[in-house]
Amino acid sequence: MTIAAAQPAIRLTPVDIEVARNRMESIAEEVGMALIRTSYSPNIKDRRDCSAGLYGPTGQLIAQAEHIPLHLGLMPTLVRRSLEQVGLENIAPGDVLLTNNPYLGGSHLPDMCVITPVFVGDRLVAVVANMAHHVDVGGIAPGSMATNTVEIFQEGVRIPPVKLYSRGELAQDLLDLVLTNVRTPDTTRGDLVAQVSANMLGGRRLHEVLDEWGADYFSAACDSLVEYAEQRTRAAISQLPDGTARFTDYLEHDGTTDQKIPITVEITKSGDELSFDFSETADQIAGALNCSYAITEACVAYTVKLLTDSTLPSNEGLMRPITVRTRPGSLVSAVFPAPVANGNTQTSMRLVDALLGAFHQIAPDVVPAASSGSQNILTIGGIDDSTGGYFSYVETYGGGQGASADLNGGDAVHTHMTNTRNTPCEVIEREYPLMVKRYEIATGTGGSGLHRGGDGLIRELEVTTSAATAVVATSRVTTRPWGLNGGEPGQAAKVWMATDREPIELPSLCRQELAKGQTIAIQTAGGGGFGPAATPTAPTR
Repeated sequence: MTIAAAQPAIRLTPVDIEVARNRMESIAEEVGMALIRTSYSPNIKDRRDCSAGLYGPTGQLIAQAEHIPLHLGLMPTLVRRSLEQVGLENIAPGDVLLTNNPYLGGSHLPDMCVITPVFVGDRLVAVVANMAHHVDVGGIAPGSMATNTVEIFQEGVRIPPVKLYSRGELAQDLLDLVLTNVRTPDTTRGDLVAQVSANMLGGRRLHEVLDEWGADYFSAACDSLVEYAEQRTRAAISQLPDGTARFTDYLEHDGTTDQKIPITVEITKSGDELSFDFSETADQIAGALNCSYAITEACVAYTVKLLTDSTLPSNEGLMRPITVRTRPGSLVSAVFPAPVANGNTQTSMRLVDALLGAFHQIAPDVVPAASSGSQNILTIGGIDDSTGGYFSYVETYGGGQGASADLNGGDAVHTHMTNTRNTPCEVIEREYPLMVKRYEIATGTGGSGLHRGGDGLIRELEVTTSAATAVVATSRVTTRPWGLNGGEPGQAAKVWMATDREPIELPSLCRQELAKGQTIAIQTAGGGGFGPAATPTAPTR
C-alpha cells in the first residue's frame, strides 16, 4: 500500500477551492443522511445522534457534515489514532475499522466509529468515517449510560480499532462477540450495517471525484482546503481583542454524591492565535463524568467557531492556530480506567460554559449567557412484556438557550455540543413500552433581562411494561445557568418520579427502578438572561 501525496506543482485557484469545499462537504452530508435513513434505532433514525466526515490518508480532517459538534470535534483524533494503532501498512482495500475506545479520542462506549479507507489501486487516498450512538453496548445499566460507575469495565464492551471487514470479508466472529455483549443485538446489528453502508456510499462518491480529478489533484485539493481553513481561522481570531482571561465553572455531582468539581480554563489571545490551558481543572473523578482530551478539544473548536465565524470550514486547518493544553489524569483529559459514560452529556457542556465565561472577559459583546448546561439524558430499559426481549430507550432533551446581546434565547432547544432532534411522542409509544404523559415547554424558566433566556422543557414518561430501569443525568440542579451584563440566571433543572402518592424528587444523576404505571420526569434548566430587564415606566396622566 502507498499513501497519496499532493504534487507541489498543482495549485488551486480560489474558485477551484470553493468547488472542492462544496463537493467534499456534500459527500459528507450524503454519508450522514444515508446513515440516518437506513439505521434501525430511533436514536439514529429520528434523533439523528450521528455524524460523518471525510479524512486524508493519515486521518487529516478534510470535510464534515453539519451534525453533532461533540462528535465532529473529536473524530479527527479518534480516526488518526485508530489508523496509527492498526498501522497504515496493514490496511488494504475492502478493510473497515470499528472502534469505540474513549482513550484513543472517542467520547463514550455507545458512540461507535466506523472507518473506511478509500483506495485507488493500492494507493490510500482518503478515509470515510461516521460515528453513531448505539442504544446499548452492555454494562451495568440498560442503555450503557450509568452515572455511578467507577471504572470503564462497568460501562460496556470496549472495542480497540479492529477490522470489522478485512479485504471485503465480514469478520463474523468479531461481530458475534460484540452482539453477544449487548442487550439489543438486532438493533445494534442493524445500526452497524447502516454505518458500514453509509461509508460505502461515501467511498463511491469519492471515486466519482477521483475519476474526474485524478488522485494527485484530489490530494492537492484536500491540502488547499486545509490551508484555506487555517487562513480564514487566523483572520477570524485576529478580530478578537488580545488578552488573557481565566474562568472557573463547576460540575455539581460526581455521579454518586453532590460536590463542586471545578473546570478551570485560562485563555490567551495573541494576534491570530489562541491558547487554552485546562491544567488546573480537577483530577478525574470516581463517577462517570470524566471525558477524554479529544472532547475538550472539540469544545474549544466549537466555541471558537461560535464566537468568531460560524461559517469557518471545519477541517484540520481550523485547529492549526489553536493550542489546547490539558493535564492527563484530570477531569477533562481522563486516562484508563476512568469511567466516561456521561462526560459528553454533562462535562462537555460545562466546558463550554467555562470557555464562554473566560471569553466574556476578552470579548464581552459576542458571548451569550449560559444555556441549560446539560444534554439532559434519560435512558429506560428492561424487558418488554409484549415481545419478551430487551428494549432500550435513549434520548437527550433540549433546554433553555442563553440570551445574547441582541437576541432572546430559544425555548426547549439543544445547545452547544449536542445537535440532535427529539424523538416524536408517537415513535416512543410505538417502539417502546412507554407512554408520554407530558411533553411541554417549562414556561417561565428562562432568566429575565433585556433579552430573555429561553425556557426549558418537561418530558414525563410512564412505564407500560412490568418493570424497567431508568438512568437520568442532568445538571444545573443545585446551581443555575448564569446571566450576563445584569441578566438573571435561568431556573434550575429538576427530576422526579410519580407514583400513586406525592411525586418523589430524585438526584440529578441517578438510577431508578420503575414498576408498571410509574413515571419519571425531567424539567430542564432555563437559559440565562442578557442585560438588565427594562424598568417599567410610570403611567402618565
